[in-house]
Amino acid sequence: MVTVIVFSGESLDAILHGQVVSPPKDLKKPRGKKCHFVKFFGTEDHAWIKVEQLKPYHPHKEEMIKINKGKRFQQAVDAVEDFLKKKEKQGGKEQVRQFSENVLYQTDPNPLWSTSIQAADSTAINGSIIPTDKRIGFLGLGLMGSGIVSNLLKMGHIVTVWNRTAEKCDLFIQEGARLGRTPAEVVSMCDITFSCVSDPKAARDLVLGPSGVLQGIRPGKCYVEMSTVDPETITELSQVITSRGGRFLEAPVAGSQQLSNEGMLVILAAGDRTVYEDCSSCFQAMGKTSFFLGEAGNAARMMLILNMVQGSFMATIAEGLTLAQATGQSQQTFLDILCQGQMASTFVDQKCQNILQGNFKPDYYLKHIQKDLRLAISMGDTANHPTPMAAAANEVYKRAKALDQSDNDMSAVYRAYIH
Repeated sequence: MVTVIVFSGESLDAILHGQVVSPPKDLKKPRGKKCHFVKFFGTEDHAWIKVEQLKPYHPHKEEMIKINKGKRFQQAVDAVEDFLKKKEKQGGKEQVRQFSENVLYQTDPNPLWSTSIQAADSTAINGSIIPTDKRIGFLGLGLMGSGIVSNLLKMGHIVTVWNRTAEKCDLFIQEGARLGRTPAEVVSMCDITFSCVSDPKAARDLVLGPSGVLQGIRPGKCYVEMSTVDPETITELSQVITSRGGRFLEAPVAGSQQLSNEGMLVILAAGDRTVYEDCSSCFQAMGKTSFFLGEAGNAARMMLILNMVQGSFMATIAEGLTLAQATGQSQQTFLDILCQGQMASTFVDQKCQNILQGNFKPDYYLKHIQKDLRLAISMGDTANHPTPMAAAANEVYKRAKALDQSDNDMSAVYRAYIH
């Protein structure tokens, strides 16, 4: 094992000592990232740390000292030097040289995935996560919810499901899920209930409607809203859940149907921190990383900003493809060049290839990205902040919806430019 000294954050406010260790056999490594699995002493936490976020100690020592004048940083440097002196006494200068080459600074405060030692070092019988013994409920089995539930079940969680269209539950019942007849029944049967539905109205109806979530809430029950909605909706739902003694967390996810199926979503959480901690094994099953963003409403704001950027970018790519065609350029060559430059990404490659193949099978519904753009624009209005790029993109998506593309993938915005 390689021992490392890890300083967390550009300002190095938190100092952590750790070792690079072998991860549990089946623990998921972040895709496409070169990283080390680090065990931190003291906290007994583990994290995947990207290689490019680590700097060798000795070559960068003077640089770091100049940048960081704080007392805690100097104490950390002193601790490293003391540790190296002890190593020298134990094994000589050669051992110190080899060791100090592997003493590293972490230059980013956000690891790709951090977890507790219990979750990281122990393996369930059927996977890399020890599932919580809490009973899990899940409401909404759409593009995202279906993949999430499948991964919860694979990792050994006890899950009760409900969906407005009941037959969607059948596959998950076959995989071991239990069936709830109403949202209220699911909540009453479970310790933590997640919901993932299409829009603010659906989220409100699920909680406030007949046989809704609110009717099943009792003191201590946890409700986790995973739908992408506006912060006002989150505030309302948080208030009504907590007024009944319930505990509330919002946890919208960044990703797509494919990433949901692969358990590689990014979870943005806000609200009750203790609920976030109780959901640890669930979030590990469904995602590659999670962020806790503070008070309820912050995750909704961040999610809308992310989807605003993604939706605007997708519309711009479609505009570029159609302009290439209109000016006699090869669309495939345009894509090949794009994928060799700074904007190269799996997202660009997959969406463009699907466009060129005429494949608009939904991975993220066009109607949902247009809804997110609309909510982001409204959020900008509330903050008195201009969103002209999002507004322009929103008009293109509205045109695509008028061309009956709502239930196709967001990449079908391309068709707004060719009709």
